[in-house]
Amino acid sequence: MIARQVLSLGLSLLFSWNMATNALAEAAGSLIIAGNGPELTTMEALARAFEKANPRAYLDVVWEASSKPVEQVKTGQAHLAVTGTEDPGLSATVIAWDGIGILVHLSNVTKDVTKQQIADIFSGKITMWSELGGLDTKILVIDRPRNQNIRDAFEAQLGVTGKITGSAKVIGSDEQVIKTVVGTLPPLSAITYLSLNQALSVVSGGVAVKLLPIDRIEPEVPTVKDGRYPFRRPLLLLSKKEPNPLAEAFTQFVLSQAGQELIADTYIPLKEK
Repeated sequence: MIARQVLSLGLSLLFSWNMATNALAEAAGSLIIAGNGPELTTMEALARAFEKANPRAYLDVVWEASSKPVEQVKTGQAHLAVTGTEDPGLSATVIAWDGIGILVHLSNVTKDVTKQQIADIFSGKITMWSELGGLDTKILVIDRPRNQNIRDAFEAQLGVTGKITGSAKVIGSDEQVIKTVVGTLPPLSAITYLSLNQALSVVSGGVAVKLLPIDRIEPEVPTVKDGRYPFRRPLLLLSKKEPNPLAEAFTQFVLSQAGQELIADTYIPLKEK
């Protein structure tokens, strides 16, 4: 009886070893991941962790503010695109959630706005803070570049795709956006949007900005996760529909407990830590 148990254990260990060896053999080769949004640090951390677990795999994270990652995948310049909107020609996998925070100066007396009012501000229908119970100051709308995935999601959720006011000031860098909100003259006039994680970090760091509640829902991780906060976007990995073993292996790693724990440092994971 003992001999049979030992034999069974040995076969089980051999099977597990073979499975691990096969998985390692499949997770080999080169993979290019393209993006242009605020997810760079997270994707680099995921790529390095995957490479550490799979020494025969090399992942190149290509990130440029002016790039078009979806097109790069379609033309074969990249294997995976990190974005916030699906494309009918590509396969999409949700890997996390990100809120979109509405940022104004800390001293802005406007306390609460509706989703419709935000749409009216960014489409140019509301132009003065006094229309929202604030000061008699003209609103300076700060928009993001057209190629950034956060803009696509924001426009779509507001129903203002292609309708952002032409008077908006377009700024790509999150850091420059925050500096502009803090330092714009006349004071308290600017409004913008950015990744909620970045916004929460700035607010907790003591920068003179605040996040506006939307429809009386505070922009927080729990309200984004359960869908009560109206502005959120999925983080997606897009790939060609033809099988790519390395892309599939990386995607599965991102969805694993280890991958989701790395994501949780910056975004809202699909799984709890």
